[in-house]
Amino acid sequence: MRVLHVITGLAAGGAEHQLRLLLRRLPYDCEVATLSNPGAVATAIRADGTTVHEFTMASNRDVSVVGGLRRLIRDGGFDLVHTHLYRACVHGRVAARLAGVPVVATEHSLGDTHIEGRRASAGVRALYLATERMGRMTIAVSDTVARRLRAWGVPAHRIAVIPNGIDAAEFTYDPVVRVRTRQRLGIPRDAVVVGGVGRLEPGKRFDHLIWALGEVPGAVLLLVGDGSAGPALREQAVRSGVGNRVVFTGAVGHVRDLLCAMDVFASPSTQETFGLAVLEALACGLPALYAACPPLDGVPDSGAQRLSRDPESLPRALRAEVLRLAERDGARLPVPPIATRYDIARLADSVSRLYERIVPARQRVESKGTTR
Repeated sequence: MRVLHVITGLAAGGAEHQLRLLLRRLPYDCEVATLSNPGAVATAIRADGTTVHEFTMASNRDVSVVGGLRRLIRDGGFDLVHTHLYRACVHGRVAARLAGVPVVATEHSLGDTHIEGRRASAGVRALYLATERMGRMTIAVSDTVARRLRAWGVPAHRIAVIPNGIDAAEFTYDPVVRVRTRQRLGIPRDAVVVGGVGRLEPGKRFDHLIWALGEVPGAVLLLVGDGSAGPALREQAVRSGVGNRVVFTGAVGHVRDLLCAMDVFASPSTQETFGLAVLEALACGLPALYAACPPLDGVPDSGAQRLSRDPESLPRALRAEVLRLAERDGARLPVPPIATRYDIARLADSVSRLYERIVPARQRVESKGTTR
């Protein structure tokens, strides 16, 4: 089976890294089309041997990409199209329908009020639902996302819940990597480092993390990612008097080295649909503070602490973790079972079985004898 994955961008982010991991384990001939931002993850995917096609979209309303995608799908002899993220889902479903090829989508980032950082207006929802009907199935990365899809009007029988996955071994802590990474970033070896990972967008609420840093004397904040809120966050750090204690790394291809350099991980976003970064931090032996992470709901002894709605919850929790860190003399925490429960191999197996139901082997053989 030949599968074309269409994704909005490949700079950095949970969905992008999830696709990279999935491609390594799918037993099919896969290629990728990115509609914008062919950055660090595109480089990593190419290094793994997968072809990446680059398109350029000026905005979500730039429909010229549909024709290019349609030609790629037909000329490439693809049996199935798999779309990821809002822009790719909308345009990719249309292109696949025009090419006469079935399409599935993965919904990574549907929050209660926003989808991928944009407000889920009536127009955004209507366009999403109109193109959703062109697909065969939408994969929800958590029960929370499935519930939101149903609330939007997506029929339950067209939703498959397949949780995200991680390769926990990729995030194994290494003290040598910790020292090397801190040296590269100019962070003192003995500094307490609080870390955050994700797109620098307003919905991630990294401004709360910068504000909380002022309540944790001496700590350094390491922010990993890039996005539209970057300039405002840098300005806030300077204005708040903690500019010399905040390190911005920009987008990176893989976060393991940065996680090794951290002592405490924090995810203040309340709009997370899964919370991959939290699980990755746990796999690296970090204590994790989070506002939303569906896989941890109802899980005791996860190694993570959920933040309350109290504005003081974050700085209070950070101060407590700094004290615990001193009590255990900086030692890493044991990796909790939850970090390995969501294994990427399970995700790939579930996705493969879904593909086989949509495009059975007999249909693939017959299609090769037709002109696309």
